[in-house]
Amino acid sequence: MKHFITLAAVSLVTASAADAAIITLDFEGIGNQVAVGNFYDGGLGVNYGVEFVGNALGIVAAEAGGTGNFTNAPSMPGILFWLDGPATIMNVAAGFTDGFATYYSSIDQPGSISIYDGLNGTGNLLASLNLVALGSQGTANAAYDTWALIGTSFEGTGKSVVFGGTANYIGFDNVTFGSNIPAPGALALIAAAGFATRRRRA
Repeated sequence: MKHFITLAAVSLVTASAADAAIITLDFEGIGNQVAVGNFYDGGLGVNYGVEFVGNALGIVAAEAGGTGNFTNAPSMPGILFWLDGPATIMNVAAGFTDGFATYYSSIDQPGSISIYDGLNGTGNLLASLNLVALGSQGTANAAYDTWALIGTSFEGTGKSVVFGGTANYIGFDNVTFGSNIPAPGALALIAAAGFATRRRRA
């Protein structure tokens, strides 16, 4: 098993929005080994009213001076991960509708995503996703080199997302929520195109 961290815990986060109705968190700009916390909720990032509870951290890739054991993330060099516990939680107090999507990387540990209509993973379960282990292409000095795009549509208003998995063995990037999220079939096509691009580059 390969940890996400090569030397120590790390973190880094920033945000980018595509559209007024669609928000994407790309986890650039927080700083190494800093909790995500309220970065997107009145902190140093764009204020999207999004708060990460407790153990959520950013991590910076080793190739960019951090200690993250990863590469090929859709927006380098920062991603989301955590170091303790089985999950981390994202709260969106104003709520979001229609869909959710994210990239993730995990070599040999499965994960999960659950969307609820209450804060802190409470209320009704609106949608859930099972994340399979993706393996590794064997990139030197960056074991987590394979990323998949996964998403879902749902009815109702989501207010929290629980990212599940083994601490320090799964990471997420470009967390997207709001209207006009691609349907699961379209996401699969986009993911396949992304993998082909990365293979050609390697």
